[in-house]
Amino acid sequence: MNKGLPEIILASESPRRKEILSRLGFRFNSITPSFKEIHDCLPPSLVPVINACGKAESVADMHPSSIVIGADTIIEFEEEILGKPGTIPDAKKMLLRLSSRKHSVVTGVCMMRIKDRGRCVFCDSTEVVFKKLTESAVDDYLSKVNPLDKAGSYALQEHGDIIIEEVDGSVDNVIGFPSEKFLKAISLWV
Repeated sequence: MNKGLPEIILASESPRRKEILSRLGFRFNSITPSFKEIHDCLPPSLVPVINACGKAESVADMHPSSIVIGADTIIEFEEEILGKPGTIPDAKKMLLRLSSRKHSVVTGVCMMRIKDRGRCVFCDSTEVVFKKLTESAVDDYLSKVNPLDKAGSYALQEHGDIIIEEVDGSVDNVIGFPSEKFLKAISLWV
């Protein structure tokens, strides 16, 4: 699928992002970015875009001829960012807080190629509504999924049917990479 494209580098070690890019048919290398993510002091809607650009820039300087892709996903609920829980009790509390409520999953993406000063930055937002959750439903979910490496304490692709009522928008965006918008953006580089 990389016909007509320079080398692609994903500035991420996220297995979910790697899986989506592979499923889309792209060949790429992945490099862990040296950028320290920000989470505070900004409106939640800006955080994933700034983090995505920082990740891409930290890798692009060393690979000026490649298209470098940085991405960052947050969960925004009641104008705050829900990060990864520190403990299982924190995860349980977070999931119960989301019970019967809607939140946004927002992913910022930055694609850049230093050689030709090319840069494309975009954001995608998906609304997710949780089911009315009981403590036993949350315990059941947590017995099947490790929530400690997941923003908001959940992953749609891992037993999401237990907790999720409805998804309005890109499912891939909820998983961590907005494939539909990415395909439109990458087509501009061919």
